[in-house]
Amino acid sequence: MDLDKPPAPQPPEGCLVVAVRLPVRIVVLVLVVPVRLVWDALVAAGRYLHATLLRPLGRALLWVGRALFVWPFVVLWRWVLVPVGTALRWLGRVLVVVPLGWAYVHLLAPLGRAVYAYLLAPLGRGLAWLVRYLLVVPARWLYLRVLMPALYWTLRILLVLPALALWRWFLAPVGRVLAVVAREVADALGHAWRIAGRVSLAVGRALGTLFRWIFVEPMRWVYRTILTPVGHAVRDAVLRPAARVAREVGRVTRLTLAAARDTLRETRRDLRRALFGDPRQPLAVDRREPPARDPRTLGDSTTVLTKD
Repeated sequence: MDLDKPPAPQPPEGCLVVAVRLPVRIVVLVLVVPVRLVWDALVAAGRYLHATLLRPLGRALLWVGRALFVWPFVVLWRWVLVPVGTALRWLGRVLVVVPLGWAYVHLLAPLGRAVYAYLLAPLGRGLAWLVRYLLVVPARWLYLRVLMPALYWTLRILLVLPALALWRWFLAPVGRVLAVVAREVADALGHAWRIAGRVSLAVGRALGTLFRWIFVEPMRWVYRTILTPVGHAVRDAVLRPAARVAREVGRVTRLTLAAARDTLRETRRDLRRALFGDPRQPLAVDRREPPARDPRTLGDSTTVLTKD
């Protein structure tokens, strides 16, 4: 049983849609069909060339490349270079490394230890004893007994005593005098700075008072007695009525624009309906269960007992 309802009748289409649809479809068909035919021919030719020519040619070139370049180098490396390298390494180990190691262990190392023990070590100890007793001890005695006393008294007489006398009899008195002068100058500058601050404060207060009585108080009186009443009068007589008029004009303008928009929207809807027809409505599908047929009873004419 078909449970779906028959499709609802479609709204009539506009005359412009019917007049434009057929020429557009004809033009598109004429332009697209040749392009599709050429494209299908190119695709078929490409597949045929790839299957019959390009793939076998590529496999042949790959095999030739391996035969000419890869396999000879593999054979050369595996059967020539590797055995030759192994043989050279074994010869180098047997002819060079092993003899040199044996010579170092059994000849050079014992000879070096013997030379160090019987020649270099005694020679070094003898040279150290000679240097100690011929150079270090005399130089130390000369430094302690001769150079240190002479340098001490020379530096004391030539530098320390003159510097001490200069400090005691000249620099210290002059420094004390300069310290007293600097202290007095600093105190005088401090007193002068404090006095100048008080004078500046008094002058600033006097100028502030003079400015207040010459400029501030007259301007305050003019603002309080003249400008404020004039401003209130202008606000009550001009600004508030102008604001009310502007609000009324704005409200009327908004209402006029809203009406014009509604009229323009209705006109555009009517023109679209006249040119393109009513928009298509979605098909309504009945989701309810189909009504059950009446059960068969004895009174039904289709029963076996009552059928003619």
